[in-house]
Amino acid sequence: MQRIGIDIGGTFTDVVVYDETDASLRSFKVLSTPSHPEKAVLKGLTLLSDSEERIVVHGSTVATNALLERKGSSMALITTKGFRDLLVIGRQTREHLYDLLPEPCITLVPSDRCFEITERVDYQGIVVTPLQLTEVESIIEVLQHDQIESVAVSFLFSFAYPDHERIVTARFREAGFFVTASHELVPEFREYERTSTTVINAYVSPVLDRYLAKVQKAMGQSEFHILQSNGGRLSVEQARGQGVRSIVSGPAGGVVGARYVGTLAGYENLITFDMGGTSTDVSLVRGHIPVTNEAAVGGFPVRIPIIDIHTVGSGGGSIAYRDAGGGLRVGPQSAGADPGPVCYGLGGIQPTVSDANLILGRLPHDGFLGGTMRLDHCQSAEALERLAKDLFLRPQSGLSQVQAMALGIVQVANAHMERAIRVISVERGYDTRDCTLVSFGGAGGLHACDLARQLGISRVLISPKASTLSALGMLAADVQMDYVQTLMRSRDVSYEELQRETQPLVVQGVRDLNAQGLKSDDIEVHCELDMRYAGQSFEIKVPLTFDFRAAFDRLHERRYGFSHQEAQVEVVNVRVRAVGMVMPPTLPRYQADLPDMTRAFWCERPIVLHGIVQNVPHYRGSSLETGHHLEGPSIIVQDDTTIYLGETDSASVDQYHNLVIEVGL
Repeated sequence: MQRIGIDIGGTFTDVVVYDETDASLRSFKVLSTPSHPEKAVLKGLTLLSDSEERIVVHGSTVATNALLERKGSSMALITTKGFRDLLVIGRQTREHLYDLLPEPCITLVPSDRCFEITERVDYQGIVVTPLQLTEVESIIEVLQHDQIESVAVSFLFSFAYPDHERIVTARFREAGFFVTASHELVPEFREYERTSTTVINAYVSPVLDRYLAKVQKAMGQSEFHILQSNGGRLSVEQARGQGVRSIVSGPAGGVVGARYVGTLAGYENLITFDMGGTSTDVSLVRGHIPVTNEAAVGGFPVRIPIIDIHTVGSGGGSIAYRDAGGGLRVGPQSAGADPGPVCYGLGGIQPTVSDANLILGRLPHDGFLGGTMRLDHCQSAEALERLAKDLFLRPQSGLSQVQAMALGIVQVANAHMERAIRVISVERGYDTRDCTLVSFGGAGGLHACDLARQLGISRVLISPKASTLSALGMLAADVQMDYVQTLMRSRDVSYEELQRETQPLVVQGVRDLNAQGLKSDDIEVHCELDMRYAGQSFEIKVPLTFDFRAAFDRLHERRYGFSHQEAQVEVVNVRVRAVGMVMPPTLPRYQADLPDMTRAFWCERPIVLHGIVQNVPHYRGSSLETGHHLEGPSIIVQDDTTIYLGETDSASVDQYHNLVIEVGL
């Protein structure tokens, strides 16, 4: 059987193939096709050998792009009478507090497509105003006339009494609309976040559904899964109706993959650093993968479990330019896959981070993608020279004007990524010196050591599958289902009572995983509570154990520096995560036998360090063996990524062929 992980990135689509017959693992890249993403996926599949049995796990940017580019389906919102402006009002917060002319709120649903229905339920789930179902028929006529494809239904307090939503949802589905009901997707309180999530799902799911239908048809009888934003896989049948759950599936796969290789190598506290062609994603993993329910994508709240990832628009394809004040800026605009960086020779004219690394000598022009794609040094130099003149940049001592420009671009990009790592670590009270930086993504190896040095991190881990680690993570991901139900219990509540409340969700989770072919022995169920002190506005997630109250006090003390052990607490939500355990790919282990470094040596070439140009050795990454040791400065060239060791860095190859770099601080 073949197990295949596919991750669509902004520049490349990554494919990892694990053959269970001989436990072999291989990977490759194809250029992404942003206008028709399925083309790159299908091209990648055509490069594989035929197999009777295939399991494909796919991380897709289709739903994300539909949201960010505002290319989702035509849709309408159905809500309780008097609440049609809910999405516009939001939380009445201002992103820029002192902006005298703030931009008006942009919603996915125009106001003329927000419809009200007479009905009302109070916070206890008691019907105040009965549902007037006759109003639905006139709305259906309007939507059919306007050729609306998708409908979001979100009534006030439907998490406490979902019957009104069920009745209306059934009628719209009978009329042929794609319908997302809030009580089915996210049955919890906070009407703005619940409605926003429901609307996003209705907006992106039809687009994702059409895309997955094309891919699934081309795959024939292959078993097909989609990676969710929570790091677990989901059957394609469920994913087609819940596109919001895969909104950040690619970055999630990277965190899963980084934790997998980091744990195998013996490291628990990790900072994952995923630098691709368009953006950089970072996350803090302290033994377990962090999951949040308070995320926002494209400025819209998304109230579903998502791996806690911070993203900045800094990647290999990030464009360097002169801003309005005459300063150098790098990103967030990206050259993407088409036309791509100038050095690709595909029509790009704006210099990027990749062009800068090429000029610095850190990205060999004849070593890119295993030498199959030659980079154009001359065009990159011309683009950087134009930018340097625009910035009135003078040559530095020992460096030409173009080299100084390239070094400046890399330093600015590093500053953006360093700030992102500080957001998820230092600003949350965690010491980066306790962590190992796991670097991956096609461009990560060129920047990881400098970033680690700036953050005081002494160790960097780079997998031999670094540039395709997100796709590998998809093969290591378990099947996972998340469920939530709002309780709002402000009185003292017992452990036994909470167990009874979670039992229906537990039963549903096991049933849903059984339906996907998982045996009960392979299923783990985790129960959690959202808790707060009475009167607070936000909750802390606490495992459901016998001493859940004491656990809440301890977590509150750790996070905020104080606790009130005598105060009344509220149990707001119960959450259940059902996990179907999947055997990850077996990574080969190698023995050290004092290997000779001669075969790994490739050449010696000049590169720009910090203010000087120096000849440094270049090594073939594919020829490095367990036990090999390298000193910086040096360059390691793999088929799909390049690694730069600074002057004070040293690296060794471990039993999994990971490159373990000791960073000279």
